Amino acid sequence: MPIYHKLGNFPQKRHTLFEKPTGGFYYEQLFGTEGFHGHSSLLYHVHRPTQVKEITKSYSVEPKIAIDKNIKSLLLKGFEIKPENDFIDSRKAMLVNKDCIIGLAAPKESLRNYFYKNADADEMIFIHKGSGTLRTMMGNIPFEYGDYLIIPRGIIYQIDFETSENRLFYVESFAPFYTPKRYKNESGQHLEHSPFCERDFKLPSELETYDEKGDFLIKIKKEGMMHEVVYATHPFDVIGWDGYNFPYGFSIHNFEPITGRVHLPPPIHQTFETSTFVVCSFCPRLYDYHPKAIPAPYNHSNIDSDEVLYYVDGDFMSRNNIEQGHITLHPKGIPHGPAPGAMERSIGHKETLELAVMVDTFRPLMVTEEAMGIDDGKYYKSWIE
Repeated sequence: MPIYHKLGNFPQKRHTLFEKPTGGFYYEQLFGTEGFHGHSSLLYHVHRPTQVKEITKSYSVEPKIAIDKNIKSLLLKGFEIKPENDFIDSRKAMLVNKDCIIGLAAPKESLRNYFYKNADADEMIFIHKGSGTLRTMMGNIPFEYGDYLIIPRGIIYQIDFETSENRLFYVESFAPFYTPKRYKNESGQHLEHSPFCERDFKLPSELETYDEKGDFLIKIKKEGMMHEVVYATHPFDVIGWDGYNFPYGFSIHNFEPITGRVHLPPPIHQTFETSTFVVCSFCPRLYDYHPKAIPAPYNHSNIDSDEVLYYVDGDFMSRNNIEQGHITLHPKGIPHGPAPGAMERSIGHKETLELAVMVDTFRPLMVTEEAMGIDDGKYYKSWIE
């Protein structure tokens, strides 16, 4: 996201002395991606950000795979995931490959007892139920129903919930999230035909700066392991920063659907992209307006992608018996399309109020044991007349 943003105080010239009013210096940190080539920000800390006192525990959090080579279409009943108090413990991986982890979470309590950092993956957290504030070392972002939160790898964060019933759909990506290239000009500004623009993003604000020493636990996820690391100073000790690499939010309700005379393919719903998958937002919109248009999607073959749909709200007209929180997986190798009767039912309808998030991966997805525990067991036969 090539947007420049800044918070707090920092020197006029980078890599120069930044003195504290009480004596001593603030400590500069380059927070960058792709070595020194990708998006980056410069952070200024009250204390050195390198002070590790102890590594108390390391343990595996790798998903347990039930099906590693899958061709079966699945329907996962996402709201059957039981709520748990702890934010990290509540996260359950459903579908995984070498590029991403797709999962669900139902945390009941705020994350305040420790800090969290994903050192491997950018995170996209979609807020299905709940509201609160994402608190990070680079500022805070309030969130509510329908928000995407994009958290670049390496961000240290906590999360406050104002609610006890919280349902999250998340994707951990080993490649960075960007908005689609075709929506932007050469310098990165969103074009007039883009279904959203820069003013729609929720940028960090309310920078919390703590000058505290002690024992501060950070759980760091790296290479399928969770490392419990004790820092000597408060992780939120940034006095100021500026740059292009930071967390942000975007509401699915601010996505402006693109429509046409006949049914348009899923890429018109694209919201984010990585080098290994895309994310699309299916939002309330008018149907196609050709006099003989068929609003339901046409059958199509998954030749190069596995398709994951997370159902958020409304009536998803192309399927039968779909409820909030359901996930469907349509794997590459077999075609899929509307349920029997859905095409016929759609004819003559003028609009849809559906709300869903789609993730299309370019490599096949493996199915976890957690996913099999909420699989309906029969979805793959749902196209039989």
